[in-house]
Amino acid sequence: MNKPLHQLPSLKALRVFEVVARCLNFRLAADELDVTQGAVAQLVRGLEAELRIKLFERHSRGLALTEAGAAYAGRVRRALEEIAEATRLLRPGERHVTISVAPTIAAKWLLPRLPRFTARHPDIDLRVLATERVSTFHTDGIDLSIRHGRPPFGPGLETRLLFENTLIAVGSPSWLAGAATMAPERLAGCPLIHDAHDAWPAFLAQLGLGGQAPSPSRGIRFNQTALAIDAAIAGQGLALASAFFVAPDLAAGRLVQVVQQALRTGFNYYVVSPRRSRGDAPLAEVDAWLTEEAMGQAHSVEQDTQPVVPTTP
Repeated sequence: MNKPLHQLPSLKALRVFEVVARCLNFRLAADELDVTQGAVAQLVRGLEAELRIKLFERHSRGLALTEAGAAYAGRVRRALEEIAEATRLLRPGERHVTISVAPTIAAKWLLPRLPRFTARHPDIDLRVLATERVSTFHTDGIDLSIRHGRPPFGPGLETRLLFENTLIAVGSPSWLAGAATMAPERLAGCPLIHDAHDAWPAFLAQLGLGGQAPSPSRGIRFNQTALAIDAAIAGQGLALASAFFVAPDLAAGRLVQVVQQALRTGFNYYVVSPRRSRGDAPLAEVDAWLTEEAMGQAHSVEQDTQPVVPTTP
């Protein structure tokens, strides 16, 4: 006989357990859930007491799932995803899709394309969550995410390459003073604009200029690539940015590619979503539109971008 539902652990405790199992850190889990660290720890202890089994090993450097805890975490995660999916399907008349993206992707790639999406799909309510934090699907109500990195991104997730992250050095046209490009060795003497990814050392090393790179303490630094691109447009130095993000600025003459070489980082942009039942038409339409936009721009970028200098993985 099935266990009566009122004897099951609370949904709140299970949600907290799933996040802690994924983060293996009470503080990070508390930040994601927007509650106190003490509340998270208390709920986990209460769940262990109720189940009469140890789910985590506590170590000085953090947490580790026990064998039983790891097995339980996988099944709880799948159950929560099923609940979220069942709740969404209960309201079939609603046609909305929530997509999580980093602020730079939102500002430099997604937002300029939204008018085309709304013109084609006026009945879909597209909700964009722009955040540096990696959003979780069932906790944050996310349907799709565009993530930068290398797969896999987690269990139970479908991953599809959106576009490769090919970095090019860009600056305002004044840096070239009418020339087509500058000699690569001139980069070491230019003010370089850094972002959180800080790919300049790898870029300069590929050009054989590693020993001439500026001191890490020099140059303007931003936590977002979008700000580094805007600073380059303002003439404050040279920035490294994905060819996808700066294509409109290059076409409009606000930026120029200052050297021919480009850099493949190996950390690309992917569309990520939970594995779910087929038949979610709005989600499929958004996914197909993202693919169409990326493929269309990829053709243009391949024509415009100069030869690539590959990195070592």
